[in-house]
Amino acid sequence: MTAANEDEAHRIANALVEKKLTACVNIIHAVRSIYRWEGKIEDDCELLLIAKTTKSNVEKLIREVKKIHSYKVPEIISLAIESGNEEYLAWLEGSTE
Repeated sequence: MTAANEDEAHRIANALVEKKLTACVNIIHAVRSIYRWEGKIEDDCELLLIAKTTKSNVEKLIREVKKIHSYKVPEIISLAIESGNEEYLAWLEGSTE
């Protein structure tokens, strides 16, 4: 997902980790997004958030982000974890509800 500014990115990340909807959120600065919105081409600097969670938490995570995000239609997409470090995946599972 993306956020408009650092304060929003931190607020979203903290809420998701605090509520155990995600084990970890990476915040990547200085993402430039060019997109069409309401008939106009927009060019904005945003922050990219990568939230690590389980498949069973995705819908709850989406609902929570939509409640606190400033965007009318926030970008929230899910990418499947096909494989990875088993200890890390166990930690991820144990750190979420």
